Amino acid sequence: MMRAVLIDDEISNLENLRTLLEKHCPQVTIIATAQNVSDAVDVVEKYTPDLVFLDIQMGEQLGFDVLKQLPTRNFEVIFVTAYDQYGIQAVKSAALDYLLKPIDIEELMNAVYKAEHKLVTQIQTSQLDFLLQQLKKPETNVSKIALQMQSEIRYINLSEIIRCEADNTYTHFFLASDEKILVSKSLKEYADLLRPNGFLRTHQSHLVNPKYVKSWLKEDGGILLLMSGERIPISKPNKDTVKQALQQL
Repeated sequence: MMRAVLIDDEISNLENLRTLLEKHCPQVTIIATAQNVSDAVDVVEKYTPDLVFLDIQMGEQLGFDVLKQLPTRNFEVIFVTAYDQYGIQAVKSAALDYLLKPIDIEELMNAVYKAEHKLVTQIQTSQLDFLLQQLKKPETNVSKIALQMQSEIRYINLSEIIRCEADNTYTHFFLASDEKILVSKSLKEYADLLRPNGFLRTHQSHLVNPKYVKSWLKEDGGILLLMSGERIPISKPNKDTVKQALQQL
């Protein structure tokens, strides 16, 4: 069983999340709730939960302030947010789970399963510390991301990433070191995360770091030739966007 604390400034959201967890996630026991940063800090320190569901925006306060005020953070966090707002890019870059309101049941169950897996396997990470460091930077200035693998979490400089390739709901990362990393998240999620840093979505299955582009080949509608010799297709819907981006380098 995972002992959980729910933190949200709106009582209706707390009640809805409690109902969903009790119905669909029997491995979770709710031990306390809180509706503001101060109470949340007190509750987490008092009950030492395994799992915290943390609303990002709580009135004029931010859920991140709860993490900043805790001397130790020995628990898993699932962030909850009403929309794609401040801080969500940092949450994504730290490979932390988040849920969008209204909460989707399947996404909730999946997030809880992953939290349970990390607790059971005792994967030691510094994800929350990494998140707080990322929050100090402008959201478009992410220089490093966390990639959650089966037995570890790797922290990778964006400059090391040559390209990403979709594999159903997984993503392959190809690094400058010739290493290949498989991550259980979709390419779309990484495209959304890395687009502000200049990465190019050339195709439904491909995301490219323009730093490693050698040339544009005028064949088959357009192909990017990378410095590694790899040839990456450019789909017709993405052709103009990719061309414009490369012209601005």
